[in-house]
Amino acid sequence: MPSRSAERPRRRRSESRWSLAEPPPGLFPDRDDLLRLLAVLSIAAAAAAACSLLSRRPKPFCDSNGDFHSSAAYPVYIHTHDSCQPCPQHGRCVDGNLECVQGFKKYGRMCVEDGLVTRTAKKISELLERRICDQHARALCGQPAKILFKELDISNVADELLSKDFVGLSQDGVKLAKIRVLENAEIFLEKTMSNNGVEGFKCTELVAELYRPMTCQLRQWIYRNMMFVIAFGFLFSALLWIVWSIYRSQALAMRAEQIYGQVCEILEDNATNAKIGNSDYEPWVVTSWLRDHLLVPQERRNAFLWKKVEELIVEDSRIDQYPKVIKGESKVVYEWQASGSLRGKSKRMQFVAEGKSRAGAAGGAVKLAEELGLGAG
Repeated sequence: MPSRSAERPRRRRSESRWSLAEPPPGLFPDRDDLLRLLAVLSIAAAAAAACSLLSRRPKPFCDSNGDFHSSAAYPVYIHTHDSCQPCPQHGRCVDGNLECVQGFKKYGRMCVEDGLVTRTAKKISELLERRICDQHARALCGQPAKILFKELDISNVADELLSKDFVGLSQDGVKLAKIRVLENAEIFLEKTMSNNGVEGFKCTELVAELYRPMTCQLRQWIYRNMMFVIAFGFLFSALLWIVWSIYRSQALAMRAEQIYGQVCEILEDNATNAKIGNSDYEPWVVTSWLRDHLLVPQERRNAFLWKKVEELIVEDSRIDQYPKVIKGESKVVYEWQASGSLRGKSKRMQFVAEGKSRAGAAGGAVKLAEELGLGAG
């Protein structure tokens, strides 16, 4: 069994080996100190970056008095120095500052187009197109008008229209709007040559036809389809005549039946009163008297109406027709030949009511018959 003195040196050697492998306490900062250090470094880096950005100044714009490159509509200024930035399109640069020309607005370090110029140019272009195409449309309708327009004429028309509608635009804006109008005119107008060899512009015929007045379009359509119009008019007139004839015939037939019913009532009443000895009544009635009593003056001029009534009377076996001398003149009379009344008092009143209801239902037809009678006279 080893002694305690032998175990003590062995324990000391093992503790010395452990002390050499582990760092001493307090050599590294703890976790909280490390987080604070990182936060400080981040804030310092952000502040340095912000200062760097704020201290950086953009390059100034090159003055517009440098080299100049011009096109028809858009001037561009170019400078060859690296110490300044070229002046953007549609801008004027003086002392490094940018100013956009009229019709454009400053957006950052660029000049973008102003909507007012665009709207004005569009409106003027529409008015210009209407004026030129209206002239061509009048020529298509056979009226004297100017078709071919020179470039100077279009420029003058654009100036006239712009002078009436340039609210909110300066002189530069008006010039830019006119340039846009002329560019649009070259798009929608057709370039052609006159008989004298002069170049000009005119509205295309397809577009000019859309500007023709409705009366002109209708007249030209009738002229192109003359045979169809004549045939249609003839057939339509024939159809109207057939319908009118049928309506007129029915109206006269209804009126004749109404008058025939009244004739029967009068003749039967006279025959009944004459049989009971009433001296004021004769068994017969003169035809002309009966006609003049039942027909209004307008209907007396229509011979067809009374002729239709006479046809109905002739077909009635209860009525006799014969000549009779009255005051020295020969007259044709009607007489009720039926022995006694074939209907009672109530039946008779019912017949009268039915006749009146038929007359009321045919009121429009009767009025038409009266007009026809007037026309026949």
